[in-house]
Amino acid sequence: MLEKRRIYLPPLSLVGPGVIVDLAEEIKDLAVSKVLVVTDKILNELGVVKSVTDLLDAQGVNYVVFDEVKPNPTCANVNDGLAIFKENNCDFILTIGGGSPQDCGKAIGILATNGGEIKDYEGINLSKKKGTPTAAINTTAGTASEVTINYVITDEERKVKMVMVDKNCLVSIAVNDPELMLNKPAPLTAATGMDALTHAVEAYVSAGAFHWSDHMAIYAIQLISESLRDAVKDGKNLEARSKMAWAQFIAGQAFSNCGLGFVHSAAHQLGGQYNTPHGVANAVLLPHVERFNLPASPDKFAKIAEAMGVDISAMSTQEAAEAALDAISSLSKDVGIPSGIKELGAKPEDFELMAKNALADVCTGGNPKEVTLANAMSIYESAL
Repeated sequence: MLEKRRIYLPPLSLVGPGVIVDLAEEIKDLAVSKVLVVTDKILNELGVVKSVTDLLDAQGVNYVVFDEVKPNPTCANVNDGLAIFKENNCDFILTIGGGSPQDCGKAIGILATNGGEIKDYEGINLSKKKGTPTAAINTTAGTASEVTINYVITDEERKVKMVMVDKNCLVSIAVNDPELMLNKPAPLTAATGMDALTHAVEAYVSAGAFHWSDHMAIYAIQLISESLRDAVKDGKNLEARSKMAWAQFIAGQAFSNCGLGFVHSAAHQLGGQYNTPHGVANAVLLPHVERFNLPASPDKFAKIAEAMGVDISAMSTQEAAEAALDAISSLSKDVGIPSGIKELGAKPEDFELMAKNALADVCTGGNPKEVTLANAMSIYESAL
């Protein structure tokens, strides 16, 4: 008998080319007083934010823009955004961007309704009230923050990325319009795409995986394998962008409901310590952590290989599982991901502290194989 599960998904998701035009009408129908638009300066300067706020203007929706979000959003970012939210008597949040604006907007929404400091909510379901109603417009195909019950904020004092898993941060409307993802730089496309692959792979082999998440994750792996190289090669390839938009959306739903693993735990430390872009950190660490995990579920790794286009018909299960790691590494190399964490500024003298912090990360609980301090340090060393 299939087990019972609790599934968290946004009440409404808009996915596909051109869906952005429907969002303003959805917001207008909610009869909000004023919207806080949470984004970053680059998207504002490129005109992406204006393309969205023009739609709000056309519907007569009032808003104020906060564009100070950093690539790894900090406690200070959250507090600054919250101050603008309160000063302008906002009652709705609209995030525009990749995972950073999405996560910052979720954090602002949680504090707006629950109070306190964002550090109070590090962990699992620590808020009491649902966050401010939020619509999340995703402009990259990777983080899937727009569909998950997760958000990550950097504690700049401790140099630690705090992971919050909280059903109260789930957005009201998730938007994935691949037309907004066109012409993004190749390095950004590669990093966010490999982030999506990490989500799918970790969800598939997670200790919390189940039948529904397995189907979602393996399909996402297939879509990413088919389209990421093309999206990186040609930023105007709408078909590739559309497949990646769907892939990251599906992978996000999977991991949000079954958990991740030690790739994310280890990657969070690179982000906290060296401000490494999250997708790049995940991509570099993914094959090393999964090599460690492979004995826990070789059958699943064999299926990952098959989903990535490897002909496993003449291979043993072990050979096919090893082929999955090779396929992951090949994809990473083909899209221009650095070969090791040394290129990201990682220093061996930091590994023990990073390993300890990684073991305390909430994502570690989902890893399919128990990780010790020695294991964690060995993984960092192998990835150097």
